[in-house]
Amino acid sequence: MTVQTNTAHGSRVDELVLLTQRALRREFRQVDGLIVGVALPIVLMCAMVGVFGRAIDTGTALTYVDYVTPAVMLLCAGYGAATTGVGMTEDRRLGLTQRFRTLPIAGWGLPASQVVASVLRNVCATGLAVVAALVLGFRPSADLVDWLLVLAVVVGYVVTVAWWSVVWGLLVKSVQAAGAFSFVVLFLPYVSSAFVPVESLPGFLQGFAEYQPTTPLVELLRGLLLGLPVADGTAWAVVAWLVGGSVVAVPLAAVLFRRRGLG
Repeated sequence: MTVQTNTAHGSRVDELVLLTQRALRREFRQVDGLIVGVALPIVLMCAMVGVFGRAIDTGTALTYVDYVTPAVMLLCAGYGAATTGVGMTEDRRLGLTQRFRTLPIAGWGLPASQVVASVLRNVCATGLAVVAALVLGFRPSADLVDWLLVLAVVVGYVVTVAWWSVVWGLLVKSVQAAGAFSFVVLFLPYVSSAFVPVESLPGFLQGFAEYQPTTPLVELLRGLLLGLPVADGTAWAVVAWLVGGSVVAVPLAAVLFRRRGLG
């Protein structure tokens, strides 16, 4: 019984690896998407620092490149993760999910492979944003443990957003509609402490900015990267948002895939 269980477990892992490789190969074949994925972090960082850097008062002693780098990291990671569901919708439209259903593979393998591929792709994109920030003058004070925690936060954010993108991709019928999820993810950082202090926002937006997930995420990354004090409860708020979001999205995606995965 133990040998059979271990064999089954190993085959499931092999299936996930193969399906993830398939998802990555498809993305590398889409040259326009690959160019956007490479250029977006660099262009965003240059635009934020070069165009807005001198015009925005952060209300702190931080230079704007230090202030905005965690925000651009999340923006790039979130945008890429939010497009994960596009691949799922395209597979349904082409009838590929129906073909996969005829094969002896786990039902969760296909959506999970899209999420794993998204994590690998978007961690690299976030790394490009950090490199661009360093060139522009970003000077973090993080040690190895802090960098590992930053990586954990970014990966957790990508996983959560990617699973919700898969949910959305299973709900809609067209690739264009699946891509619309990225606009929601792109909007949230602009109504948070990502680019300007919350206090500088209009009064009716400050309450939303304080309690939406992007603000604690950005504040935690700033604290880890720059050695700044983090308000009590910020880390727990991040854990609650990310873990809670994944706990809801993963089983929801599994149910939708069983019911709607055939197109």
